Amino acid sequence: MKNHLQIGILGFGTVGSGVLRILKHHETKLNQVTGVSLKVKKVLVRDIDKKRGEIAEGIELTLDVDEIINDPEIDIVVEVMGSIDEAKMYIKKALVAGKHVVTANKDLIALHGNELVALAKANQCDLYYEASVAGGIPILRTIVDSLASDEIQKVFGIVNGTTNFILSKMTSEGKTYEEALKKAQELGFAESDPTNDVDGIDAARKMVILTRLAFGMNVELDQIETKGIRDLQQEDIQMAEKLGYKIKLIGSAIQIEENISVDVGPVLVPDDHPLASVQNENNAVFVVGAAVGETMYYGPGAGELPTANSIVSDVITVAKNIQLGTSGNVFSSYQHETSLAQDIEVSNKYYIAIEMQDKTGQFLALAKVFSQCDSGFDQIIQQPHSSETAKVVIVTHEINKAQQKEILKALKDSRDMDLLVCFKVMEGR
Repeated sequence: MKNHLQIGILGFGTVGSGVLRILKHHETKLNQVTGVSLKVKKVLVRDIDKKRGEIAEGIELTLDVDEIINDPEIDIVVEVMGSIDEAKMYIKKALVAGKHVVTANKDLIALHGNELVALAKANQCDLYYEASVAGGIPILRTIVDSLASDEIQKVFGIVNGTTNFILSKMTSEGKTYEEALKKAQELGFAESDPTNDVDGIDAARKMVILTRLAFGMNVELDQIETKGIRDLQQEDIQMAEKLGYKIKLIGSAIQIEENISVDVGPVLVPDDHPLASVQNENNAVFVVGAAVGETMYYGPGAGELPTANSIVSDVITVAKNIQLGTSGNVFSSYQHETSLAQDIEVSNKYYIAIEMQDKTGQFLALAKVFSQCDSGFDQIIQQPHSSETAKVVIVTHEINKAQQKEILKALKDSRDMDLLVCFKVMEGR
């Protein structure tokens, strides 16, 4: 057994600094928990002359990743760079060199996780990535460890803090999408190019990871129906409130018999559901199991110390494995043949907003579209939209996705009716 372990960190940004801070400030506790001294030896940086304050004292800084990967004294490599291709290359080199790896890189794990897991196993190395989903919430370890004996039926929730911040501002302060996005960028919650967040791509990548661990199925990103919030209007927010809902961007993975349905998009959440009260940059994930029932995990989805805390928790696990001689672990070895549910198997209520000519016979034509698709209205509201058009909002009865697609096609093909938006509606608790 070793009495100390050396760590190399790839990246010295916000999260990298947080990792160093926790390792230094919580050193006594970490030593007791792991039974070994954890020390950061080297950090890969892009600018070696940048002033980093006392947090960098006693740490070797390097511009050359090979100085970390080829250092025989370094046992664990922590990757917090945030790229995909470069990070993948470095992690592969680290695993081949026999280094254990901890990463917060959701994009990398979603796109190349299977390849890296196989490489880690082949080299008897640990590979952990708790911080890749929902920042400071230990959701991955909960699924893999605490709920390992249960049959998970659903995993769903708010997994992107940027879009939740934007939607919170649109709901509570009446801001437009553009105004809320600008505020998120000013506060550092949104990138200058917010595409991955506002188009739902970030959330979809997290659902790839959650689906892999919860159901053992490898779903590709292009197999996840993904919608963002760019087209969301303040009037949709207000209409949802009138109907008793809040709009949230929800990622969802649901087991249907032996199949799964995975999607990301705006959802009308009932006011009395806990997800409706999740504000600003916070995340919340529900896991429903056959034995445990419904459980909720809530907390910060990002940030220096919340994310760093999840990373250091993984480092602790790696250190314990090294001490016990049980290295060569990944989050989960559970695998199941991937089988996606057919549209006819997936049922929901839907919120559908339509602009149509305000003239005699239009409601009859609309009713005919829904009747031909064997669907009915749960709620329907008409509002003036212009001097010649009306906006009609429909909440359907529960229908399957095949029916929903048929309705949307008919509306898009109509000369007198224009489809504005279509969102899922979550049932009450």
